[in-house]
Amino acid sequence: MQRFSGNVWHVTVLVMVLTAGIPLGALGQALSAEGLSSGATVYVPVYSHIPVGIKGISFDLAISLSIRNTDPHESITVNSVAYHNSNGKVVKRFLDKPMQIGPLASKDFFVSEADTSGGFGASFIVKWKAASGVNEPIIEGVMAGTKSGQGISFTSRGQVIKDRAQ
Repeated sequence: MQRFSGNVWHVTVLVMVLTAGIPLGALGQALSAEGLSSGATVYVPVYSHIPVGIKGISFDLAISLSIRNTDPHESITVNSVAYHNSNGKVVKRFLDKPMQIGPLASKDFFVSEADTSGGFGASFIVKWKAASGVNEPIIEGVMAGTKSGQGISFTSRGQVIKDRAQ
């Protein structure tokens, strides 16, 4: 079986598009923008504490929100980072103005273990954008805590949501 190179594949697709009557501009946009994004609103579930043990005693956790720009060539701009409590109310806003994160760079935001204002259903809403299509950033919460010689840590990945206010 003969293996096709990338150029042969592109020529094959071009011939199929021309015979199907698809405009070349649409093809170029589809091929170049596949998997890229120019911005999003991301919901990140986090936990300021969790119940543990038989009695469900509260185990307080520190929270780090990590925003990692996965694009090796372009910066992204983070417009807002808001920390919400279990009732959906904003507890803290982390940015006074938009912040750039360079290619392959990262930024984190910290909520202390002593701050349980977010509750069990805490979350972050992160709004970011880019000047052109980029690899989507990885946005996740990292929760960690120690108590009586025991430690716990885990992560929670962000989820792109539709924001009607955007």
